[in-house]
Amino acid sequence: MTDVTSDAAATRLRRSPLHARHTALGAKFAPFGGWEMPLEYAGGGVLREHAAVRTAVGVFDVSHLGKARVTGPGAARFVNSCLTNDLDRIGAGRAQYTLCCDDATGGVVDDIIAYRYADDHVFLIPNAANTAEVVRRLRAAAPADVEVTDEHERYAVLAVQGPRSAELLDALGLPTGHDYMSFSPATLAGAELTVCRTGYTGELGYELVVPADDAVAVWDALFAAGEQVELRACGLGARDTLRTEMGYPLHGQDLSLDITPVQGRSGWAVGWDKPAFWGRDALRAEKAAGPRRTLRGLEAVNRAIPRAGMTVYAGDAPVGTVTSGTFSPTRKQGIALALLDTTPKLVDGDLVEVDIRGRRAQMRVTRPPFVTPSVR
Repeated sequence: MTDVTSDAAATRLRRSPLHARHTALGAKFAPFGGWEMPLEYAGGGVLREHAAVRTAVGVFDVSHLGKARVTGPGAARFVNSCLTNDLDRIGAGRAQYTLCCDDATGGVVDDIIAYRYADDHVFLIPNAANTAEVVRRLRAAAPADVEVTDEHERYAVLAVQGPRSAELLDALGLPTGHDYMSFSPATLAGAELTVCRTGYTGELGYELVVPADDAVAVWDALFAAGEQVELRACGLGARDTLRTEMGYPLHGQDLSLDITPVQGRSGWAVGWDKPAFWGRDALRAEKAAGPRRTLRGLEAVNRAIPRAGMTVYAGDAPVGTVTSGTFSPTRKQGIALALLDTTPKLVDGDLVEVDIRGRRAQMRVTRPPFVTPSVR
């Protein structure tokens, strides 16, 4: 999210249905996953937007996230035979974090939120850049009576996150009392939408899946009621610092076709006893043998800020690579996720060094999250 563009047409980037609202708020845009999305807003910036989510409430336009629908007899059973987590653990009206893995290698094609509406209806939210590939793989495997549709641009997604998020939605008559990772239908500003108790910040929060044509009306309704709860528009810069503080992985950095769930410490999202899912044999073999590297947390001892791609050393020996690194606005120090070799074995509290532009900076190995979450 570093190469800012002001001309989406020149680079053929998609735009959110809320683009004009972002422009009016003085957004600084950046390309992300094939979309031109707000990175931060005038009068705020990443630090203020981050603080708003930790202390009050922020709203993110994450309409770049993919949307796909799987319908037909046995749709849930079919999805469960492909994706890693066990969809049978949840019933209708619940959501689940899961992974689409490569069948041969176990590498992560994408991480996904699956909404289970019924046995014959599952709605999926993949990452922007990976939606077409996830849909392609599902379509190729689907039986004749199961349909997989790409609905990427039919819906917008607004993430309302922070300790006062329920207060805001309550003021608008939206449901807030449902359990974590569950969803409810609702109506706001004439729009039929879905309110899901999910998020990517570690705070109390909700994600609103809204028809694209109604996105502006819903955005305006949120901001009309938002002054009383100190609502702030937040961009992808703050979304990244918030998720890194929680140790949440970003696909393409902390999980990828080259980084399996076993290496990325996402094995909790794998239904290991299921009879079938893509990558099952490769992942079970890696789990049994033990991975050659695992995702760990690093916190700076001094004022250094680690960044993705930097090499981690134990003494003179390279032992891994930073996958995500940033300044933590909450902790006021540099933090990172890093893939570290399992030999030699490093334990929490051990000191390592990160090469930051030719200088070594001390980091302490730790286990994320880096801040105490409000969502458990």
